[in-house]
Amino acid sequence: MIMNRWKKDLKKCVEINSYTHNKHGVERVGEVFEKWIKELGFEVKRFERELIGDHLLFLSPVSGKRERILLLGHLDTVFPPGVFEEFREDEEWVYGPGVCDMKGGNIVALEALRQLHEEFGKIEDIDFLLVSDEETGSDDSKQLTSELAKEYDKCFVFEAAGKNMEVVVGRKGIGTFEIAIEGRASHAGTSYEKGCDANLEAALKLQKLVSLTDLEKGSTVNVGKIEGGVGANTISPHAKLLLEIRFADNKEKKRLMKGLEEIVEVSFVDGATSLLGGSLQRDVMEPNAWQRELVAAMEKIAGVEILTERRGGVSDANIVASAGVVTIDGLGPYGDGDHTPSERALKRSFGERIELMSKVLAYHQRKGEICG
Repeated sequence: MIMNRWKKDLKKCVEINSYTHNKHGVERVGEVFEKWIKELGFEVKRFERELIGDHLLFLSPVSGKRERILLLGHLDTVFPPGVFEEFREDEEWVYGPGVCDMKGGNIVALEALRQLHEEFGKIEDIDFLLVSDEETGSDDSKQLTSELAKEYDKCFVFEAAGKNMEVVVGRKGIGTFEIAIEGRASHAGTSYEKGCDANLEAALKLQKLVSLTDLEKGSTVNVGKIEGGVGANTISPHAKLLLEIRFADNKEKKRLMKGLEEIVEVSFVDGATSLLGGSLQRDVMEPNAWQRELVAAMEKIAGVEILTERRGGVSDANIVASAGVVTIDGLGPYGDGDHTPSERALKRSFGERIELMSKVLAYHQRKGEICG
């Protein structure tokens, strides 16, 4: 029964286009989850938005006797209307937009809550946040998520599991920046020496930026886009570099930020000036002792070994972990091909994850805490 239910519900969600900028579609998926979760005794708090889908926080009663748990997911996917909208399956896999990233993970959380409701009748001290803009960097929701996170002791995030059903205990931080460079135009044939080449300044800065990369420490700098100049016969008066930094710990974040600022401040071509724009998008999620304790407790409760991993990609787990909450990610089903028309999720992994989270959350309902 459970397998037929989760698959039927997943199909219903997947067949609704929820591209981040499709406000109507994202909210239709949110309405479906609202109906299901309200049936379990939750209230909904809606954070209305004009241009993107509303963010939804599903609230259970607060007993004051237990740790408070936050379940976290997102409603949006990356595919515009008309692109990859079907749900299908074969013997082992389900296919469709969001089956692993992360409508499938939301279904795991929903099904675990349903089993909790069947066992206890009333769920307390567990809330479920679904944001609408994770796939575009959570630019709107990250402040909301960070503020809400302070009310909780533990957070479980339902992004896809690893290939061997690993949970995620570490994610790199990420920042996106733009360097705007101003030079001075002149005729490349008659007044070459009067110009100040912004393109040359950009090229020299690019080399310095890339040299900050340290793969052994998990730090990368990628200049993904370069713009500059007006034509072949004109010394370039302006240029822009669009770049991304990723880092695996706070020490490396500080090193990269200091290096970036120093490169912007230095003029390699006389007369060139530079201005830095952009910001850190998500801070690093570093593994810690509290996570290890939580994973060990989950293993004991569920009677299974739980493997862990770090990932270079980011999620909203970065935001909650940065707020000081003990956070475990990767609690959705295993899948691959996410962000492509080949996205799929392994059927049997749904059952494994639903069973794990049902046992862990049931323990919390009985004992008031998970570690202890």
